[in-house]
Amino acid sequence: MNTFKYQKTIFIIGCIAVLLLTVTLRAYALDVKRSVLSNGMTLMTVERHSIPVVMVSVGISAGNLHEHKDKAGLANLVASLLDEGTTSRTSQQISEEIEFVGGSVGASGGSDYIRISLSVLKKDLDLGFDLLSDIMLRPVFPEDELKKTVERVKAGLKSQEESPGFLASREYKKAIFGEHPYGRLITGTEETLDRITRADLVDFHSQYYYPNNAVMAVVGDVTPGEVQKLIDRYFAQWKPGQISLPSLAQPSLQKERKIITIDRNLTQANILLGHLGVSRGDPDYYSLSVMNYILGGGGFASRLMQNIREEKGLVYDIHSYFDPDKYSGSFRVGLQTKNESANIAIKEVLEEIKKIRELPVSDGELSDAQSFLTGSFPMRFETGARIAGFLVAVEYYGLGLDYIDNYPGYINSVTKEEVMRVAQKYLHPDNYTLVVVANQEETGLNKD
Repeated sequence: MNTFKYQKTIFIIGCIAVLLLTVTLRAYALDVKRSVLSNGMTLMTVERHSIPVVMVSVGISAGNLHEHKDKAGLANLVASLLDEGTTSRTSQQISEEIEFVGGSVGASGGSDYIRISLSVLKKDLDLGFDLLSDIMLRPVFPEDELKKTVERVKAGLKSQEESPGFLASREYKKAIFGEHPYGRLITGTEETLDRITRADLVDFHSQYYYPNNAVMAVVGDVTPGEVQKLIDRYFAQWKPGQISLPSLAQPSLQKERKIITIDRNLTQANILLGHLGVSRGDPDYYSLSVMNYILGGGGFASRLMQNIREEKGLVYDIHSYFDPDKYSGSFRVGLQTKNESANIAIKEVLEEIKKIRELPVSDGELSDAQSFLTGSFPMRFETGARIAGFLVAVEYYGLGLDYIDNYPGYINSVTKEEVMRVAQKYLHPDNYTLVVVANQEETGLNKD
C-alpha cells in the first residue's frame, strides 16, 4: 500500500471512529446509581430493560497482593473454590441449580482483586442472589476439591513450561517487580501450592471477604430498589470487618540493563523488552496511552509494526503496552522473530523507543491515535457483563463515575509536547530488562 492510500485509509477509519463514538456514547450512556451501604459495600446499579437478563460483578480486594509469598496462589485458590461447596449446598447442587435456569455463577483470581460473577434471567433473580450470597459468605472449601484443584493447577503449570511465551512472561515479571507480588504468578508455583492447606483458605476468606472490602455492580433488567431488596434478603448477615493489608516491598526502577536468556530448541525467538511502568491512577496514564498507540499499541498503524514488520520483514506481529495495576505497572514490547534476526529486531525496537523520545510525533499520528482510542472506548461497556466488570474496575481504581464522560476529553487534550514528555519520562532505552527464549546459539545474542 503506497503512502497516499495508507493515509487516506487511516483518515477514513478515523472519520468512521469519530462517528461511531458519537453514536455509541449516546447509545451506551450509563446512568449509574451509586451508594455505599450500611455494611460498607459500594453498590452500583445500571438499568437495562431491553433484555430480561441481569449481570452482577463483585470485586473484593483479596487478590494475590494479600497473600504471603511462601503460599503464593492462595488468593486464587480461595476464589476458585468458592463455588465448590457451601454449608448448605454441594458443588454439584450449585452447578445444577444455576444451569437449570440457564445462568452462570463463578469466581476468578487476580493481582489486585478477585471477581465473582453472576448471570441470570430476571425471573430467576432470587435464585441467583441466593447462590451468589451462599458462595461468597458460606464456602466450606472441601478438602477433596482443594486437592483436585491444586493438582489441576500444577498440571497446567507443567504444561505451560512448554510455552515460550509463558516462560518469557514469567521471567520478565520476576525481573521487573522483584519481591513485589506483581512479580509472582497468580496461580503460584508447584512448591508454594504444596504448602497451602484448607485452614489457610478458611483464614484468608475470614480476613478479607468483608462487605467494606467489596464493590458490587448490577446491570440489567432491574431497578435499584429491587437490587436493594435482594441484598437485604440475601446479604443481611454479611457484616463489615477490619481489613489489614500486608506490607509490600515497592518495586524500584532499574538503573541498569538486565538480559535473561532461556535456551530452547526453537526456530523463533520469543522476546520481551521493557521495565517498570505506571499505576492505573497515575495522571500521565492517558498521555501514555496515546504515546504507546503511536509507538507499538496501534497495530498496523504503530511505528514498531511499520518499521520492523512492514519495512524490514522481521516479525509477523509486534506490540507494546503499558500494563497498569493498583500500585505499579510495567511497560513491555513483545515480538517473535527468527533466531538469526533477534539482534537486529531488538536494535530496531530500541531505535524506535529513542526516536519517540527525541522527535515530536506528527499531527497525523496524534490525531489517528486519539480517534482510535476514543472511538474504541465504548466497546468496553457494550454488554451487561462488560459494564458490570468495567464499573467494578472504575470504583476500585478510584476513577470516578464521570470517567466515561471525561475519557474522550482526557485523550483529546493530549498534545505532541505531552507525548514527548511522557516518552522521555517513562521510556528507558538504556535501562531495561530483556528476556529472550530461543535457540541461543543461533541468536548470537549481543550482551554487550
